[in-house]
Amino acid sequence: MATIEFFWDPVSPYTYLASTQLPALAADCGATLAYRPLLLGGVFQATGNRPPATVVNKGRYMMADLQHWAQFYGVPVTPPENFPANSVRALRAALVADELGCGDAFALAIMQAYWGQGRDISQPDVLADVARSVGFEPDQALAANDRPEIKAKLKANTEEAVTRGAFGAPSFFVDDVLFWGNDRLDLLRAHLTRAAA
Repeated sequence: MATIEFFWDPVSPYTYLASTQLPALAADCGATLAYRPLLLGGVFQATGNRPPATVVNKGRYMMADLQHWAQFYGVPVTPPENFPANSVRALRAALVADELGCGDAFALAIMQAYWGQGRDISQPDVLADVARSVGFEPDQALAANDRPEIKAKLKANTEEAVTRGAFGAPSFFVDDVLFWGNDRLDLLRAHLTRAAA
């Protein structure tokens, strides 16, 4: 059975969009899905890439593009006022949630909170509320920010993704084959279908 490694940061709107489609795609293709949080800012720093919104026309287009994708997928998009948010606490909390067996649910919920509902995920009360919604103790979610081994794990995930060729998010790996971007999901599906044949 193939595994899709999904390297994600909730600050990326295209990561949110992809997250709304990936569980069904994985199920359709008989693949497992592994959520791997990474720090997108660290990826950009390591690779010299830039966020799309830093290019004025691309930033303007991106907001319209998000609405087009949201309509196509039938999912809500509510651009948050605090874009880009500091996602470090949420990413560290995701790693603790994974240890407790609710990492997948937390990943989906934190992306939904930020891009689906426009909530400020950098705020401790929002993080606690999202944690509670998936059965994750808010105190554990908030304490994740101070655990040295969790900080090291997030850094290691980020470095691993870059070493394997990632330059942004969402990034998907099937073995060592990289697919980048929400708009590559059909290519990911085709790859999984060929591999299973």
